[in-house]
Amino acid sequence: MKKLVRIIAFIGVLAFGASKSVAQESADTTKAATEAAAPAESTVTEVATDAAPAEEQSFHQALKDKFIEGGAPFMWPILITFILGLAIAIERIITLNLATTNTKKLLTQIEDALAKGGVEAAKDVTKNTRGPVASIFTQGLMRSGEGVDMVEKSIVSYGGVEMGRLESGLIWISLCISLGPMLGFFGTVVGMVEAFDAIEAAGDISPQVVAGGMKVALITTVGGLIVGMVLQILYNYCVSKIDSLVNKMEDASISLIDILVKHKLSK
Repeated sequence: MKKLVRIIAFIGVLAFGASKSVAQESADTTKAATEAAAPAESTVTEVATDAAPAEEQSFHQALKDKFIEGGAPFMWPILITFILGLAIAIERIITLNLATTNTKKLLTQIEDALAKGGVEAAKDVTKNTRGPVASIFTQGLMRSGEGVDMVEKSIVSYGGVEMGRLESGLIWISLCISLGPMLGFFGTVVGMVEAFDAIEAAGDISPQVVAGGMKVALITTVGGLIVGMVLQILYNYCVSKIDSLVNKMEDASISLIDILVKHKLSK
């Protein structure tokens, strides 16, 4: 529940920032139109003064202009999809990095604890260590009195639970990866329909007639593809991180069983 609240709050902040930016852009446009109605002498002076900044348009400003030109009904769903997928991906990346454990150090601590204080001391070590590997070790140590076979079964069963937790949220990132380009292509189709409607109404196929619809079509396509590419990179990183954690869990589990067998034999 806490993760969901954090994701929703993050989405709200980004959406608010985006809407504020677009609103500011609209205000600037209105202000520019008002200033354009000033006397000719003032207009000439302002154009001469602002000519250099207009040529050096920032990337952020150009991005806002393209967003507005793409049309709010098409660009807002793409932006919301991107923000949602990005928030989930960032949350997953942070969680997976926090779940990383130095397994060699942990196994050494468990072996020392078993030699000095037995199973209870080893459980204290795993309980005070963060990550899925330590959680699996805790479950295995709790069954150590029932034999090595039971420890192995417990580790395998709880390992599946921990793997499911690591993979939670990936399905939503995958949804956003698919949904972003689909929304972009939807805007493409609508833009093409608008272009052909303009051709039909004007009875002409000149560039000026079809430019508006074609611009909407191309901008929405670019927006959707950007969403898909960025989220796909983050998704693959998460999958790679999960595979690495699972491999460490399996290797460490085998080492833990060997340590428990050695401890039993040394008694």
